[in-house]
Amino acid sequence: MVRNSREEWKVYQKVFDKFTNRLLFKLSSQGHFDELTQTISPGKEAVVFAASKGEDTVAVKIYRLETAGFSKMFSYIRVDPRYQDLKNRARQVIFAWVEREYRNLLLAREAGLRVPMPIVHKDHVLVMEHVGFSHAAPLLKDAPPDDPEKFAAECFEMVAKFKKAGYVHGDLSEYNILNDNEEPVFIDFSHSISVKAPNSQELYDRDMKTLTRYFTRLGVEGLP
Repeated sequence: MVRNSREEWKVYQKVFDKFTNRLLFKLSSQGHFDELTQTISPGKEAVVFAASKGEDTVAVKIYRLETAGFSKMFSYIRVDPRYQDLKNRARQVIFAWVEREYRNLLLAREAGLRVPMPIVHKDHVLVMEHVGFSHAAPLLKDAPPDDPEKFAAECFEMVAKFKKAGYVHGDLSEYNILNDNEEPVFIDFSHSISVKAPNSQELYDRDMKTLTRYFTRLGVEGLP
């Protein structure tokens, strides 16, 4: 299922324990993808892979089960009205974190944001649309827009749409926005939260300040 040797993936990614391998085999057997082909983003909490699906490509995000960040995850998710009964147990928190990202992606699409289409989630694995053609769309930090003013306006418009729908992204920056053919695509929605949550305004303000700081560096004026 995984191209190259299993041992090679273990050495470089450290995410393929027996539990994860069984889960990937199950998702592959269900037809969600054929095999993992290359790494897109080797993050601290999760690794995103490109995976073949017939002639198409999907993205497979695998959260590290041994991550030391689950306590921080719990501090964020425990104030989410949807997860108030969640216990502070590592795997339960990580599984809920993945489910939350899946649900938030659906909410964002319903609100009219450009985000990857979530396909399926199970435990600590999320399968979603692959953004980009032959190669994954680059992060904004690595590919600043040719027209910063237009790009910034579209980003702030998406922030406004999501808030109007009742949600805040909560972790927006040039590290969580793709530049897909000069169109912004928001990613990493695991922090997203209802505006009814007690810390929603704090997260919204942080998103706005971070975006404003980034686009100001690119020379954009008159930002909110």
